[in-house]
Amino acid sequence: MEEERAENAVDRTLGRLRAIDSRPAPEGTGPQPSPFPAEPAAAGPPGERPLTLADLYRDHRLRLMRLAMLLVDIPATAEDVVQEAFAGLHRHWSGLRDESAAVAYLRAAVVNGSRSVLRRRRTAREYVPPHAANARSAESLAMLSAEHQAVVDALSQLPPRQREVLVLRYYGGLTESEIAEAAGMSRGTVKSTASRALDAVARIMEERAGASAARRSGEPR
Repeated sequence: MEEERAENAVDRTLGRLRAIDSRPAPEGTGPQPSPFPAEPAAAGPPGERPLTLADLYRDHRLRLMRLAMLLVDIPATAEDVVQEAFAGLHRHWSGLRDESAAVAYLRAAVVNGSRSVLRRRRTAREYVPPHAANARSAESLAMLSAEHQAVVDALSQLPPRQREVLVLRYYGGLTESEIAEAAGMSRGTVKSTASRALDAVARIMEERAGASAARRSGEPR
């Protein structure tokens, strides 16, 4: 029952973030220019022209940025991870002309790049995790309720693999097979990791709720 409640809370929260990030950019801001040179327009109907790196950058960059931010917490670091993922795609472009394969490559590259960042952090003694309020874009967080923000904070406390699986599932909307491919694990491991992660989220939120109730009643923690 606790796991089910945690799953519903995570689903609502990351679904809300996904909806926010799917909205068009405010008028006047426009999309970030692609770092890839424009390619000559191909003949034929627009829907049948060859896929370009600029197309992928335009259509998938924002969602990949959010994915990276949910994994590494710092926007500037997430930007670096995503840019490196696109740079890797550029190097392998000749073998990935299919959009679904290219997007799968980008997701896996973002997950692997985020893991590398977290490994480096563990070896850097001077690293201090950022406060949750600075972890993601202020615009998106401002649109989340206090309940949703509590879920995001709980996710930030999970071990990296558990956080990856929940973020890929509930923010990325991926199936177990797609998560297994992106995270480099078996479907069975995806399922068991998700279960442990949801149990951990439920425990963290229950502990926080208990601590808040104790503070309100003046009881010691």
